[in-house]
Amino acid sequence: MHAFDVLGDPVRRRLLELLNDGERSSGELTEVVRAEFGISQPAVSQHLRVLRENGFATVRKDGNRRLYAVDTEPMRDVDAWLRRFAARWEPHLMALDTELARGRRERRLRSRTDQERKP
Repeated sequence: MHAFDVLGDPVRRRLLELLNDGERSSGELTEVVRAEFGISQPAVSQHLRVLRENGFATVRKDGNRRLYAVDTEPMRDVDAWLRRFAARWEPHLMALDTELARGRRERRLRSRTDQERKP
């Protein structure tokens, strides 16, 4: 399965978001995803299996619990692919940053001027 096929599913993306905060048990992951998406425990397990089998997540046993974590290697591949297109949007983001900074600076100057005018 291609990386974007794996990431194309909102449930799998949410699982990765949760795992990005640190290792979590399958029970914790299932609880959150079931509440947010209304899917069954077996469906959550199936999504975790897809993540595991495609290298996006690792699992280790801790007693009778299974603890999942993000494997960053496939994400590096996705990042490398996206960087090929970054030249298209980075100048726009830099221009936006400049405009936001200009607006903040103008508000500060107006605020100072308004304060100086007060008796």
